[in-house]
Amino acid sequence: MSTPGGGPPHPPTAAPRAAAAPRRPDRWPGTPADAREWVSFAAPGELRTWRFDVTFLTSNWRCVFGRGCQGVLTEPAAELAQGCCSYGAHFVDQQDVDRVQAAARRLSAEQWQFRDRARRGGTVRQRPGQAATTRLVDGACVFLNRPGFPGGAGCALHRAALEDGARPMDYKPDVCWQLPLRREDVTNEDGSVTSTVSQWGRTHWGPGGEDFAWWCTEAREAFSARRPVWRHMHDELEALVGSEVMGKLAAYLAAREASGPLLPHPAVRPPKHGRSGPG
Repeated sequence: MSTPGGGPPHPPTAAPRAAAAPRRPDRWPGTPADAREWVSFAAPGELRTWRFDVTFLTSNWRCVFGRGCQGVLTEPAAELAQGCCSYGAHFVDQQDVDRVQAAARRLSAEQWQFRDRARRGGTVRQRPGQAATTRLVDGACVFLNRPGFPGGAGCALHRAALEDGARPMDYKPDVCWQLPLRREDVTNEDGSVTSTVSQWGRTHWGPGGEDFAWWCTEAREAFSARRPVWRHMHDELEALVGSEVMGKLAAYLAAREASGPLLPHPAVRPPKHGRSGPG
């Protein structure tokens, strides 16, 4: 070791000890690291119970594509700007396919990098016994414009919707506009249904989810929105649950925000609580 001038190092001296930073007050002592707040209520006119993840919906998560998103490959790859588009999108049904293909026909070459290749080879990949997906081109979704494209990196469908004055959810595959919201319907023994709306976590992707080097709902840097999820994703939530249920949910969440401290999302809790597990 040497000093900047090249001579021997100076003998060590005792440096003054910095004062310890004040500890953040813990409003949730003893709370498990992965604890969440939930609310449930009966669906009007149905044998259904709605169950919502209040902790996620009142958090300030937002999509950080192009602003720190590391992607879902096995190694961090922010420079590829692929986000969660590396493996293509799984369509939920034929209506989903038809809507996306109709939108794709309206895209110009200035909006869509792979427009000509898609016209030759199609946009949908269908394998026997498997759900249809968007076609992969050069290692990612056919609709993903790559860095260096004059129109900018990102989803061509998303860009076209904004330029058309439409909502991106009207052009994109269902799974794309819903992320990271997740709705799961479970039929109970008595024939009633429990519908849960929460966030996508690694476990929901099956064994492959553990291979992701990064996932946004676990990452502190993705929790930087100015408004809570339930406000800036209002249209997406309403599409998932219907306008009547959304009205009840919004009224509850607004009142809950005004009533007192909210349980912080596991990804942003003080270090003594640890980070969240899959969920």
